[in-house]
Amino acid sequence: MKRLIFRGVGTALITPHRRGRIDYPRLEDLIERQIASGIGALIIGGTTGEAATLGDSERRELYRRARALTEGRCALILGAGTNDTRTTKARCAEAEKIGCDGVLLVTPYYNKGTREGVIRHYSEAAKSTSLPIILYNVPPRTGVDLDPESVERLAECDNIVGIKEASGKVGRLAELAAVCAKCALALYAGNDADTLAAIRLGGMGVISVLSNLCPGQMSKMAALELSGDSEGASAAEGELLPLMKAMFLETNPAPVKYAMSREW
Repeated sequence: MKRLIFRGVGTALITPHRRGRIDYPRLEDLIERQIASGIGALIIGGTTGEAATLGDSERRELYRRARALTEGRCALILGAGTNDTRTTKARCAEAEKIGCDGVLLVTPYYNKGTREGVIRHYSEAAKSTSLPIILYNVPPRTGVDLDPESVERLAECDNIVGIKEASGKVGRLAELAAVCAKCALALYAGNDADTLAAIRLGGMGVISVLSNLCPGQMSKMAALELSGDSEGASAAEGELLPLMKAMFLETNPAPVKYAMSREW
């Protein structure tokens, strides 16, 4: 296994807002709750964190504050992927400067590059930083599918250490599990309902939306499966499945932010 950033559940944290601005006191509350619940990592500024609509100054301040709140207490992974290779490299540099534990790089959306183009995009990003990189495949959102053959080639980059797989394709987790085992990559489910399937195939866990709402329950479910208690994990999953489905009744992160607003 290459460098393992986390095992279990990483929360793709929402970015809380109030009156059109990031609510930093609430962000601190959310991070404290996640850490107290035993979460494995926090992913800041990803899809669930509304990266596509954060301004540059907002994003930098969000990164900085998250690092200050998590340092030494929880792995911090920053969403640094864009559809522009230069911008992606610059964001990786920012993440490295503040001392995060890794970056999550989504496939270069909208431009819909060829296989070779996408591989070159990631390779250039990997050469620009010493940080561990987790690839992120979510074609329903990006229009780009990072196939297993491309993942195997990208595994030649020493600091590409894992992949978050959210294609929703039947059989894709199994295909990627074989590649990850061969190339010493960590496989993470990108959909909550795929968590147990990913772990049973040798994966390390999930990058989760639902763990914003119930981090303790998600962490327990993953821990049971990782410890070999599949029966207990399946029972825990059964309790959470209705919520997993509800989180995608509308476009993420609207449902999870609404659900959390009812708690505030």
